[in-house]
Amino acid sequence: MSLRWDKYIWAVRLEKTRSQASEALSKGRIKVNQTSIKPSKEPKIGDTIQISKNTAVFSYKVIALLEKRVGAKLVADYLIDTTPIEEIEKYKTYQLAQAVYRQNGSGKPTKLDRRSLDEFLDNWE
Repeated sequence: MSLRWDKYIWAVRLEKTRSQASEALSKGRIKVNQTSIKPSKEPKIGDTIQISKNTAVFSYKVIALLEKRVGAKLVADYLIDTTPIEEIEKYKTYQLAQAVYRQNGSGKPTKLDRRSLDEFLDNWE
């Protein structure tokens, strides 16, 4: 069975598309056994995958190879998540910081907001 890393990463749902998996491998955001590799290399059972997402590094171990994309419930049959708890906490902290960074509705005013503001300013004069 001939399998590429980009196809494997896409098949186990670590990236949404195969082209995104290929790009992440080429740019070094995804490393295999702590080294950057080309997307065309073949995965082997026992390899470890490190994925950099924002401030955290997620780790997975390959336990089986596959040909086709699998459902989210079946991913556990092909990968073991070996990510340390500290990295998960770091990622959750980053997500919370991003959620607080800009509150909903603090951007451009809606049409209703503009009308209310115009009405207020007209009555104020």
